Amino acid sequence: MPYAPIVKPTRWAVAPNLLDYEAARTPDVWERARRDLQGLPRGRGLNIAHEAVDRHARVLRDHLALRWLGRNGDVRDYTYGDLSALTSRFANVLQGLGIGKGDLVAVLAGRIPELYIAALGTLKNRSVFSPLFSAFGPEPIQTRLTLGKAKALVTTESLYERKVVGILDSLPDLEHVLLVGDDHGPTDVEGTHDYHRLMLAADERYTIGPTAPDDVAIVHFTSGTTGTPKGAVHVHEAVVGHRLTGRLALDLHRDDVFWCTADPGWVTGTSYGIVAPLANGVTSIVDEADFDAERWYRVLEEEHVSVWYTAPTAIRMMMKAGADLVREHDYPALRFLASVGEPLNPEGVVFGEEAFGLPFHDNWWQTETGAIMIANFPALEIRPGSMGRPFPGIEASLVHRRHDGGVDLVEEPGAEGEIALRPGWPSMFRTYLGEPERYAKCFRDGWYVTGDLARRDEDGYFWFVGRGDDVIKTSGHLIGPFEVESALLEHPAVAEAGVIGKPDPVAGEVVKAFVTLKPGFEPSHELERELLGHSRVRLGAVVAPKEIEFAESVPRTRSGKIMRRLLKAHELGLPEGDVSTLEEEETE
Repeated sequence: MPYAPIVKPTRWAVAPNLLDYEAARTPDVWERARRDLQGLPRGRGLNIAHEAVDRHARVLRDHLALRWLGRNGDVRDYTYGDLSALTSRFANVLQGLGIGKGDLVAVLAGRIPELYIAALGTLKNRSVFSPLFSAFGPEPIQTRLTLGKAKALVTTESLYERKVVGILDSLPDLEHVLLVGDDHGPTDVEGTHDYHRLMLAADERYTIGPTAPDDVAIVHFTSGTTGTPKGAVHVHEAVVGHRLTGRLALDLHRDDVFWCTADPGWVTGTSYGIVAPLANGVTSIVDEADFDAERWYRVLEEEHVSVWYTAPTAIRMMMKAGADLVREHDYPALRFLASVGEPLNPEGVVFGEEAFGLPFHDNWWQTETGAIMIANFPALEIRPGSMGRPFPGIEASLVHRRHDGGVDLVEEPGAEGEIALRPGWPSMFRTYLGEPERYAKCFRDGWYVTGDLARRDEDGYFWFVGRGDDVIKTSGHLIGPFEVESALLEHPAVAEAGVIGKPDPVAGEVVKAFVTLKPGFEPSHELERELLGHSRVRLGAVVAPKEIEFAESVPRTRSGKIMRRLLKAHELGLPEGDVSTLEEEETE
């Protein structure tokens, strides 16, 4: 290993919730965690919103739940009592609109208070919450609303006008649009409801109906290498995993001020930006603004953040700005740093030590797992570059897939294999929306096979190797090549398009497209700029390619599947490997 392990001190400001890793790995981990939850009154089941908000509304009624920092300097505080009342109002709003149990409510917004209230109020109403990333363009939004058969959409006035109006005719299931004014004030747009007027008129008393642990609660859309995005379905029992992983992997204590920088448009921003901290009764910071190193350091200092959960992309950007900028501020409350979204390079762990006096603790999980599966725990040594060890209650292994559909376990330390998890943890996704066959293909010989490659050392630490498919991970966001290729093909000049992730020192990967042109079109800088602009309009800045290369052809298999592996080999100057399935060129 290029870096020596970082051994934790024997004394902490507060003792970690998990002190003895081996002792915590008992067969009844999840059962004991379920018993720690309150459950709905009179045995009516288990509801995420109750465990995150209503169970705290008496004992912690005046305890700060959320502090929202507006990009222009506004600050809003919400106690647990406030959240209980506001989420009840929103549940009554939905009920008044005829939206009930099982109906999907999508929220397209930046990090504004209304997003968090709508998410929890939707869950309280036993409707299904589905977050959409606000930087998406119209087409990804339309695709996800259609797949989810969204009955209601909560968004802002500007996002509605820029990204939704043009696709309304293609959304027959969408019955209601609730708009938040761009200044958080009233808005009056024909064919929509004003969010704040509805909230003012709604009752702040609400009784959550019976909720089974396996009732659908959340749908997160995650991109695949081919076809449409996958809607990973999560249930109310997921809160068992959210709460316990928050306590043990992120070491949340009741008096903590917690800041998860992830946007709720992605699974981390929901699981750990909304549910886990609230279920543990802590105070969360929500910052509306985009990344700015100086602003972030002020937030850490002025808000007395004690536990900080961020992404490797942000850490690399902070590294680029230098440790001296970090040291211009003081962080007396800060005691635990964690990272997720993509593998954290060893330099990032060491940077934490140099700049903050604390290492970043990397952890690993997926949209499908719903919660942290492998982590560097507070009381264990960190091996820089490692994902850590499996969470108590998680059986993780490495496997090789066989051609007959089964898997073989990889037992040898240091050998590479695909990460596989034994199903049964509470936050595990229960299906892909409307695609049971696609879901079934994720499981082999009693394992959930993740598609991520890793190796495991002799002490049980996992080390990420790479993705087993072509999904692009840029700045912690998963991008499906198929969506980008489809958008490029809509341009009249484009005949074929193949998309890969190109390594980038800050974002991890950036989206690069290889494009062949139709007759009558010639490569040029002007056309390249036009295609980049077309993609940004269609897909949004995050998803659109950052680079375009004109090519004579895009390699495909005989069945027509784009061989993105060959495109990446070309980009990186690597051997092409097996090309036996490559489509043969026609000869005269």
